[in-house]
Amino acid sequence: MDIMLTPEDRKFKEYVRLFAHEKVTPIAEKYGETDDIPKELVKAMADARIFKLLLPKDMGGEGVRSLLICLAREQLAGVYCPADVTLAMQGLGSYPIFLAGNEDQKRKYLTKISNGEILTTYALTEPEAGSDVSSMSTEARETSDGFILNGMKKFISNGYAADIAIVFAKTPLKNNPKTVSAFILEKGMKGFTVHQRMKMIAPHDIVEFKFEDCFVPKKNMLGKIGEGLKIALDTLDMFRMSVGAAAVGIGQTALDIAICYAKQRIQFGRPISKFQAIQFKLAEMATELDASRALVYRAAIIKDNNAENVSRVAAMAKFYATEAAFRIVDQSLQIHGGVGVLVGSTIERLYREIRSLRIYEGSSEIQRLVIAKSLLCS
Repeated sequence: MDIMLTPEDRKFKEYVRLFAHEKVTPIAEKYGETDDIPKELVKAMADARIFKLLLPKDMGGEGVRSLLICLAREQLAGVYCPADVTLAMQGLGSYPIFLAGNEDQKRKYLTKISNGEILTTYALTEPEAGSDVSSMSTEARETSDGFILNGMKKFISNGYAADIAIVFAKTPLKNNPKTVSAFILEKGMKGFTVHQRMKMIAPHDIVEFKFEDCFVPKKNMLGKIGEGLKIALDTLDMFRMSVGAAAVGIGQTALDIAICYAKQRIQFGRPISKFQAIQFKLAEMATELDASRALVYRAAIIKDNNAENVSRVAAMAKFYATEAAFRIVDQSLQIHGGVGVLVGSTIERLYREIRSLRIYEGSSEIQRLVIAKSLLCS
């Protein structure tokens, strides 16, 4: 699918591939699966200018292009999950500032994020409000000089390591009690705590946030009262297809190791790659992987060109690529046989890591609804 890329894009993709294998692989071997974000990893990514993808050109960055973010996530995800997640969360936590922040907010936060000086995250999901954002209960009550925030956020990736968070809360108005606004919260604000760290099937820095009469100055609001939902949805439209890119990266690694193992594993006197049943599996895996990559690249290119139907093509990319990658990883594990279910094997790790991609940033069921609504309303 590289025919969809410019020579510069292909060069960048190769640059990140080499960075991932030469710099990230040793870090992955050193720290392994972890609930923490190694500082050594953040520094390596910052030194390689990976976070500059999230910075506007007029501030010294790469211009915040969806395609470049997708290419980077594709290469990182297949090597080390924390690297992929850290880029994703730096993006989700900086893009709202890029979209709606004033000049003071951009100068204060974006450069530090792009330099790896601070980590950020995106806090939208709640215990009772996942796909149904309208069920949000976290509320920010306006005062003369700011807002008093109360509530909970759940499943916040990189939430323990993050220095700041983009938090969405209800700011009820007389004509709309469900109005949502966005705020920049800094760790250390009184009443803002990491309530608990959560354990996932694949180790991951993920937490619950708790807000108890947390005072947020007015200068920390993003945009205006009531603009929070639009900021949240525009951010998801920007990054949703990049979840598909991460799935492609994991799927590629799963395919690569399946081919390698199938050539080496001898049964009935010959490599299992000689059996048609295995060949058919590999053929299906490769075909789905190419289709996924095409959908992801298409969605990113459409987004970067400000074309219509971004929500639809982003949903298609996220939906198909994550579902396909799950099938690819599952088939790769099947090809590995008993070795595939041994704790510590690469495919066993990928099997656990791929599962969450079909859920976060909108489950596959929600993507189907987005696609169908777009088709029926056009």
